[in-house]
Amino acid sequence: MTLLVKICGLSTRETLDAALEAGADMVGFVFFSPSPRHLPLDTARELAKGVKERAIKVALTVDADDRTLEDLVEVLAPDILQLHGHETPARVSAIKRKFGREVMKALPVERASDLATLPDYAAVADRILFDARPPKGATRPGGLGAAFDWQLLKNLDLEQPFMVSGGLHADNVAEAVRVTRAGGVDVSSGVERAPGVKDIEMIRAFIRAARASVPLSPLPVYGERSNRVSDPGEGESPRARLSPNLRKEPSPQPSPREGGEREKRRPRSIK
Repeated sequence: MTLLVKICGLSTRETLDAALEAGADMVGFVFFSPSPRHLPLDTARELAKGVKERAIKVALTVDADDRTLEDLVEVLAPDILQLHGHETPARVSAIKRKFGREVMKALPVERASDLATLPDYAAVADRILFDARPPKGATRPGGLGAAFDWQLLKNLDLEQPFMVSGGLHADNVAEAVRVTRAGGVDVSSGVERAPGVKDIEMIRAFIRAARASVPLSPLPVYGERSNRVSDPGEGESPRARLSPNLRKEPSPQPSPREGGEREKRRPRSIK
């Protein structure tokens, strides 16, 4: 089993460098003004320069319109667009076609019935992110430090890559991976000393714990970025984990109506 580790909500060069040096496979940047992790475009541009090919860049948005996405693609050049709002399957499909980026759709989970929409999203998204459903009245869809019942995913049979988020930290990430068999873990508040303020030692501890949870996930020597990611073979960069047709820098497409859509099999139901 391999494992991708994503550190989300990075906002300073210091914490970004710490995540990269500790071996993060994905680094996430938030573009949603109610969030304490929201980034201005100018800051995002400067941080993007520090990532280069060292990790997969993820832009997190919430119900963003095309103009906002166009600005993000131009400034950040993200490898993945993470859609964390109420985007419909049709909207997910349209964004993927228009911008030529891999798309990860976040699905809020609280009970088994929340997985009813999974087949529709799995048919159009490249990856699924399962996150805890926010409490009623919350102003943000994630990054609240709440976990969901991982047992709901225990018998999930899903062909698309999926990740788990919500309430993860260094002390529980191994259990989350064991129960869900997720191919990736995503943390934000679990490596913060205050909302939106990342802690370098917590970042390092989380990545160590995540790597240790999977025997085949190598732990880079501190200060050395492993190109092996979660594969014991040498020479694989994080971008190699993207869909094959998205590893090269894509160009935005002229219209969401143009271009064919890749066929995907729908996931089988939970046993």
